[in-house]
Amino acid sequence: MTCGITDLRKKEVINVRDGLRIGFVNDAELDLQNACLVSIIIYGRLKCFGLFGREDDIIIRWENVQVVGKDTILVDFYQTKTRHRKKILSKIFDN
Repeated sequence: MTCGITDLRKKEVINVRDGLRIGFVNDAELDLQNACLVSIIIYGRLKCFGLFGREDDIIIRWENVQVVGKDTILVDFYQTKTRHRKKILSKIFDN
């Protein structure tokens, strides 16, 4: 399976550690000398409609990516800040 950068931007990133939705891929970091993907970047959420800037960007190293699926990317990522997001995996397993 092949995937372009534009295809990555349409995928939602979910942390397998706690089941939280991290966001959608906004950017990617490439190593041009070795021609490999180094990390994916999710931009921080806007604070008060962007008037007070945005939260820190989330940079996930490619080594932490577990699975790249059709619609989602599963990562094993330790977040230092806790975000108040819906737990998607708990909804799946509770049904």
